[in-house]
Amino acid sequence: MKLKISNILLTCCLIGFLILSSNSKPVYSSDLEIKLKPLPYAYDALEPYIDKETMILHHDKHEQAYVDNLNKALKKHPELYKKGLDGMLKDLSSLPDDIKQSVINNGGGVYNHDFFWNIMAKGKSEMPTGNLSKAINKDFDSFENFKAQFKEAALNRFGSGWAWLVQDNGGKLSIISTANQDTPISKGLKPIIGIDVWEHAYYLKYQNKRGEYIDNWFKIINWDKAEENFNLK
Repeated sequence: MKLKISNILLTCCLIGFLILSSNSKPVYSSDLEIKLKPLPYAYDALEPYIDKETMILHHDKHEQAYVDNLNKALKKHPELYKKGLDGMLKDLSSLPDDIKQSVINNGGGVYNHDFFWNIMAKGKSEMPTGNLSKAINKDFDSFENFKAQFKEAALNRFGSGWAWLVQDNGGKLSIISTANQDTPISKGLKPIIGIDVWEHAYYLKYQNKRGEYIDNWFKIINWDKAEENFNLK
């Protein structure tokens, strides 16, 4: 009889522990934090089109601030780390109200900049090839038409933001611009290329000549990476 009671008590304790464990909130740990990724090339690799000083400031200071502020916000809800950055940005409606805008601003800043670094490279072709080239010609009639429309979108983005070539779920390409650090993936769109037109991205070298910055940026687009983005399912 005593053995049965002991077994019952042990079972109850175990059930109680499991219930408490399932309802407990994950504990924050610095191991969970999103880290600043290194640049995929040297700071001066994109000279003379983007200068070394701008790259140091842009990556080491501006993006680092987005990383730090994102982790600060996520300390309040560490369970969100398991969604990953892409998962959070693709499902904004699931984010708690008290940190939602911070994730949009800072998580978007991290995502956009990581994308931006990887879509640039020197010594590559200045034209798209392969499937992307065919799609651009189909949806914009020609590469020159696409380039003109893309530049217009980047020039006309008032204040701070981005211009993007994106693809929708049906496979159609379009050009959009987003304010601040809003991301295409939050709109259900796949980014193919994207240019940062915040002033910190170009002002040290170009001052107020955004158009010149855009023209030179086209000389360092990594079309191999753009093709990879386009073909990604």
